[in-house]
Formats: sequence, C-alpha cells, structure tokens
Amino acid sequence: MNNAVTYESKDGIAVISINRPDRMNAIGPEVEAGLAQAWQRLNDSSEDRVGILTGVGNKAFSAGKDMHSEAPPDYRSFTPGVGVILEKPLIASVSGWCIGGAIVLVQMCDLCVATEDSRFMYPEAKMGFAGGMIASLAARIPHKIAMELMLLGEPLSAERAYQVGLVNRLVPPGQHMEEAMKLARRLADNAPLVMSMLKRFAAATIPRSPVETAGHAWRENERVFQSADFQEGLDSFKENRPPKFNGR
Repeated sequence: MNNAVTYESKDGIAVISINRPDRMNAIGPEVEAGLAQAWQRLNDSSEDRVGILTGVGNKAFSAGKDMHSEAPPDYRSFTPGVGVILEKPLIASVSGWCIGGAIVLVQMCDLCVATEDSRFMYPEAKMGFAGGMIASLAARIPHKIAMELMLLGEPLSAERAYQVGLVNRLVPPGQHMEEAMKLARRLADNAPLVMSMLKRFAAATIPRSPVETAGHAWRENERVFQSADFQEGLDSFKENRPPKFNGR
C-alpha cells in the first residue's frame, strides 16, 4: 500500500480509505495504484470478509480525477469488479462530494451509506472528457436518472440518490462510518462462500458498458502477458526448442 490509500483491518473488516483530504481525495496515479493493491489484498486476506471504501475527512468522498495530474485515469486497473474481480462484499461510505470517477467506484460497490449532505455529480460533459465507465450506471439505477446525471452534469442530492437506489442508507453528517461498520459486521458474520457466489451471479446478470467489457478483456490479456508461460513461449522461440508450459 501507499500513503494515498490506507488499509486498516479489524475483526474481519477492511477499511480502505482514499487519503488525500487536502485534494478532496482526488484520484491520481498513486490512488489508482493503492486501490488496485487494496482490492487484491482484500481478496487474498484469510481474515477480512468485507471491505469498506471511504475517503478521509467529511468534505469529499472523492473529487474524482486529480486535475493537477496530466496522466489520464485508467479505471480499468483500479475499479473494483473490473481491474480486480473482488470476491467479497464492498460497502461505499460517502460523505460530502462524490464527483466524476468517484461515482464509478460507488456504483461498483455492493452497498452504499451516505450522509444527508452528500452530493453526487458527474461534470465530465461540461469539461470535455470522459472515460465511459460511468455508462454502467444506467444498469444500476433508472435510465433517465442516470442520463440526467451524466449529460446535465448537475449535482444529485443524497436524498435523490437514496430514492433511485444508488444509496442504501442515509445518515446524519459524520455518522457514515458508524453505519457502514454496522452493515459490515453483519456481513462478516454471513457465509463467505454464499456471498461470493451471489456476487458472481449478480455480476453476470447486470449489463456492462462497452468500457467495462473492455476492462474485463484487458484484465485477462494482462494476466496472459504477465505469466511465466508467456515468457516461456518467447524464450523457447528464441532458443529454438519446444516450450514447456506450466499454466502459471
């Protein structure tokens, strides 16, 4: 992990925090790398059964892309369920602003707790860029509401987000982590194999946007190109010998 994303584990619950409050938890390369590592760590953990994703401070869950970074965001690599197939339940705990790509992170979580003063906004159409992963939102909330959020680029209140199903629990300001922990403790007591199976079945049921589908293909390609078998294929060709593949 790195300082931009922290991982705290206790009683079977992993709290994963975007730790850039001075930048409204904006997503730059360090956050991207930290989140990708966090999902893999959660998957690999023998103790953590559920994760909570949040942002440090109450001003913003995340302001989305770090506009001070010239690197384009690569949501394929760090979006849960795309960059890493997360097998365990993940709860978004939102306070304050949730902007742009941060909404992508929330939509890919299984549950969401938000404070009553939270605001959701996707301003990319006003700014002239977008990655397209957000389009999957149209499969998770009513189509017209998703299009309003994406095309108009105007804030959606926490109450409205709750009404249309983007948020599961609304709480007073400052109480989002307490409520998220309550849900996490209940999930941590459930059967891990059943929850993992239901996550896979739900993921197979919900339609994917073109960018999300491409992200899954990219992940599979990366797995091949980073494998020992790929290197063995290259080495055997150079050495003019039959390859010895081992499936790794």
